[in-house]
Amino acid sequence: MLREIDTFFDNKEEPVKSCLLFLRDHIPKQDQYITEAWKYKMPFYCYKDKMFCYLWVHKKNGLPYLGIVNGNKMDHPKLIIENRSRMKILLIDPTQDLPKETINAILKTAIGFYN
Repeated sequence: MLREIDTFFDNKEEPVKSCLLFLRDHIPKQDQYITEAWKYKMPFYCYKDKMFCYLWVHKKNGLPYLGIVNGNKMDHPKLIIENRSRMKILLIDPTQDLPKETINAILKTAIGFYN
């Protein structure tokens, strides 16, 4: 039987599924203290047991995104806040090459808030 977090990824359609699976694998590789968790019915990534970032699919445009918990502290041109007060998101077009350098830069900056 699949865990809820595995079902979340398994139930997505391509190309969103492949994009999210890449991020699922990629995020924990950025630091030894990043762990995966299932919180609020979504995949969360914790840094030293504190909520760090999460993965979701935008309800309006269907694009997967990387949500940064302390995004309000970041000033990156690709991050958008929409109607959130604390979180910012990086929308990702799964039909294009993934912006790995942008993802890595955002994650690196976000990790800095926890050290």
